[in-house]
Amino acid sequence: MYPVAVPSTNDSVEDSFGSLLNKVPRLIGRTSVIELSGGLTNRNLLIETAEGKFVARISSNKSELLSIDRESEYRNSMIAAEAGIGAPVFDYLSGQGLLVIGFLTGRTFAANDVSANLPRVAQACRTLHGAKPFVRDFNMFEIQKTYLSIVQERGYRIPKNYLHYADQVLQMRKAMKVLDEGTVPCNNDLLPGNFIDDGEKIWLIDYEYSGNNDACFELGNIWAESFLELDKLEELVTAYYGGNRPEKFARAWLQALLGKYGWTMWASIQSSVSDLEFDFWEWGMAKYDLAQSEFTSDRFQKMLHQVTQK
Repeated sequence: MYPVAVPSTNDSVEDSFGSLLNKVPRLIGRTSVIELSGGLTNRNLLIETAEGKFVARISSNKSELLSIDRESEYRNSMIAAEAGIGAPVFDYLSGQGLLVIGFLTGRTFAANDVSANLPRVAQACRTLHGAKPFVRDFNMFEIQKTYLSIVQERGYRIPKNYLHYADQVLQMRKAMKVLDEGTVPCNNDLLPGNFIDDGEKIWLIDYEYSGNNDACFELGNIWAESFLELDKLEELVTAYYGGNRPEKFARAWLQALLGKYGWTMWASIQSSVSDLEFDFWEWGMAKYDLAQSEFTSDRFQKMLHQVTQK
């Protein structure tokens, strides 16, 4: 999820992770280790060796509360790499939280880069979505329910009136069944920092939340995570489908709304269990405020109708 700057010295990184890194032969002769910014559910280390540069992704032992399965992340990362859209995968230590991938040289996007490159972003998504199926599914309707159950069972914080929108969620689910076209392999977490532009193509990184999903969740989530204007969502959907598709535009908007509502509970869990110095509650409330305004807007009813009309 959202990046946080966590610079560390080589010594402190070695003290924390040296013994784990030494379990991977290609990393034993490392000449440099630098902690990268980014990631609220793992630590990312840039490692230089005589063979080249690698990124070691070291996961938190609390990831399972967030619907993250590290075995699936590894296997889906392999599929994305085979499709030519994800970084190459070199090593994985099952049960030890270590995934080693290749370092991609390029520019990491900011929100304005996403906005300026929507046709290329759409092409990158089509490449990923055309890969062979991932090893698990990702359905935010179900994941939101899982997150909410965890929050309720453990007594974590719930935003005021959060449960009042359960009926709107049911309406969305019913409406989106009408023209459901199935699922494709999706990243499901394409915030700007997960796009890498090497000058020729855009790579998609970070497959923690990857799974087979509605393509419109991917498109809507990209738009929402970059906080773009509404016309940019229409541009992205049009570029992806190769023409004007009002029902897909509505579907992507509704899926983005569902994402905001679901990620709010993700933030509640993280605010209760994470050791990182980050205000997860404030991050989640920003999403919830947007979700509330959209649930109660005239546009919500319009989109519910439009998503059923082909």
